[in-house]
Amino acid sequence: MNTDDLSFDENGLIPAIVQDAGSLRVLMLGYMNPEAIAKTLESGMVTFYSRSRKTLWTKGETSGNTLKLKEIRYDCDKDALLVTATPDGPTCHTGNTSCFYRDTPAPAAKGEFLFKLESLLAERKEKMPEGSYTTSLFKKGIDKISQKVGEEAVETVIASKNDNKEEFIYEASDLLFHLLVLLTEKGYSLQELIDELEKRHKA
Repeated sequence: MNTDDLSFDENGLIPAIVQDAGSLRVLMLGYMNPEAIAKTLESGMVTFYSRSRKTLWTKGETSGNTLKLKEIRYDCDKDALLVTATPDGPTCHTGNTSCFYRDTPAPAAKGEFLFKLESLLAERKEKMPEGSYTTSLFKKGIDKISQKVGEEAVETVIASKNDNKEEFIYEASDLLFHLLVLLTEKGYSLQELIDELEKRHKA
């Protein structure tokens, strides 16, 4: 990105809206100057310019709640940035996922729940809480999890043969859940599946 093409304000800043690359939920608004943009592109970690402290700051440098850069775009007037990133932890300093949580919360983006579920499964795999069904799956390992995916796939196929939407949705949901468990066990992500489908679509 050539920052010479951008329209910075009288203070040399440009507003940057940060959006979750997975759920597409708007996370925060910050400000960047040319140095912050350059550091963001170089490091891959979203960096802003603090108007109060008059210095650069990388999101999460103290809290650990970082934003891993995926892409930066600028608008038609070249006076605003859209930064898509993958958050590690809550973005807002209050502990909320997004800084835009007050008054009337924005409706969740389509598919956002799947990413929340993915995060929950990763947490379960790390902490292994007693009494959790997913904990029991992770303890049994890849063979058992793969077996469950196969079983749920068969049950989904069987349900598709019946004229019962409720039954089919139920079984397909089981299949999707266990596929997410398998992805988590393998260390892969839902976003990687989405990226692959997008790549095929573009092809």
